[in-house]
Amino acid sequence: MSDLPRKAVTRTAKLAALPLGFAGRATWGLGKRIVGESAELVGQQLQQRTAEQLFKVLGELKGGAMKFGQALSVFESALPEEIAGPYRAALTRLQEAAPPMPTRTVHAVLAERLGEDWQDLFLEFEDKPAAAASIGQVHRGVWHDGREVAVKVQYPGAGEALVSDLNQLSRFARLLGPLIPGLDIKPLITELKDRVSEELDYGLEAEAQRAHAEEFAGDPDVVVPDVVHQCEQVLVTEWIDGVPLSEVIADGTREQRDRAGQLLARFLFSGPARTGLLHADPHPGNFRLLPGGPDGEEDWRLGVLDFGTVDRLPGGLPIPIGRSLRMTLDGEAETVYALLCEEGFIKESIDLDPDAVLDYLLPIIEPARVDAFTFTRGWMRGQAARIADPRSPAYQLGKQLNLPPAYLLIHRVTLSTIGVLCQLGATVRLRDELQEWLPGFVDDEEEPPDAAAQA
Repeated sequence: MSDLPRKAVTRTAKLAALPLGFAGRATWGLGKRIVGESAELVGQQLQQRTAEQLFKVLGELKGGAMKFGQALSVFESALPEEIAGPYRAALTRLQEAAPPMPTRTVHAVLAERLGEDWQDLFLEFEDKPAAAASIGQVHRGVWHDGREVAVKVQYPGAGEALVSDLNQLSRFARLLGPLIPGLDIKPLITELKDRVSEELDYGLEAEAQRAHAEEFAGDPDVVVPDVVHQCEQVLVTEWIDGVPLSEVIADGTREQRDRAGQLLARFLFSGPARTGLLHADPHPGNFRLLPGGPDGEEDWRLGVLDFGTVDRLPGGLPIPIGRSLRMTLDGEAETVYALLCEEGFIKESIDLDPDAVLDYLLPIIEPARVDAFTFTRGWMRGQAARIADPRSPAYQLGKQLNLPPAYLLIHRVTLSTIGVLCQLGATVRLRDELQEWLPGFVDDEEEPPDAAAQA
C-alpha cells in the first residue's frame, strides 16, 4: 500500500472515531446524572471533553479537517469561558501549524512543477517548513534575484483529502452543533466544500493576491506580499516578517491589540471597495502585525496572507448591507423590514413584526452604534446565547430568517472577523470604517457629490 492510500485510511479512521467518542461520552454523562450530579455540570463536562477530542483530531490532520478546524476556531469567543479556556491553546495551534510533509515529498513536487533544476531558481531554500496550512505548507527561501520569498507547496492528494474529510464531517455535523452556540455547522461545511476547487487553484490565488498587492502597494496600513512565481501546486510570493496575530491574541500589548483590530476591520471593508474582492479566510494565521514608522505602535501595519478563498464582488460589498445597517441604527423598522424582504432575508411566505425584527438586529450591530467599541469574548458569548437559547424570542425569530446564497460567504467572513476582534479584545472605531468604505451606509444626502454620482 502506498503512503497516500495508507494515510487516507488512517485519517478516515480518526474522523470516523469522533461520533463514536461523542456517543461514549453521552453514555458517561448519563451515568453521572444517575449518581446525582447536576445536568448543568454534566453538560459542561461533556462539552469540554467533546471539544478536546474534536480539536485534538482536527489538529493532527491537514485537508478538510484542518480547514474546518480553522474556520471553527475563530468562533471560540462564543463559548463559555469554563469550556473555552482548557483548549484555547489547541485552537491557536490550529491557526498556525500542522504536521509537515516529508522533505523528499516537497522536493518531488518542486522537481515536477519547476523542473529538475528547481534549486537553481533559489539562492537559498529551507527544507524545514516555516508554516503549514490545510492544503499546503510554506518554506522560506531566497529567489535567484535576491528577494526573500515564501514558497507554498501543495500537498499531493490535497483535493481528495479536502473532499473526503468534509464529506465525513458533514455526516455528523448535528453532533458538532452544540459546541458553538448560535452557529449552524452544516452550512459552514457545505460552503467549505463548495470552495474546494477554487482553493486548490494556485492560479486563481495568484491572481487575487496580485490584485491586492497592486492596490495596497505603498499603503500606510496594509501590506500584501506580491507574487513572484506561480505554477500548478507551487506559489512563490514575497516574504513578510511580523508578529502572527495568534501571538498578539495571546501576549500582545493593549496598543497592539487595538491597532490590529482597527486594521483588521479596515481591511474587511476597504478590500472589497478597492479591489472588488473579499478576502474570505480571516483566521489569525493569515495575518501579521508589522512594525511601521518612527511613531511606534500607531504605525504598525497589517500584513495579509493567503488569498486562496475570495468572494468576487465587482461593485464592492452589496449596497443593501450598508443601507439596512444605517436604517436599523436610525430605528426605521418598516423600511428595514421592506429591504430585508426585497433581498430575500425574509421569505414571501413569512410574516414577521417589523419592530421585533429591529429588536433582534439592534444588539448585533451595537459596535456600529458608538464611536468606539471594545469587542470581548463576554459580548460574543452574550450574543450567541441570545440567539441560541430556544426560550429566547430572538431564537424563535432567527429561525424564521433566511440567508440568501449571495450573502452566505460575506456573512461568514464578517462573523469570523468579529470572532477574531473578540479574541483580540480590541477597541475599534468601527463606525469610522463603515462610513469610509461600506456602500450605502452613509445617507445619499450626506455623500459627497462625486460619491453620489458614482452610486
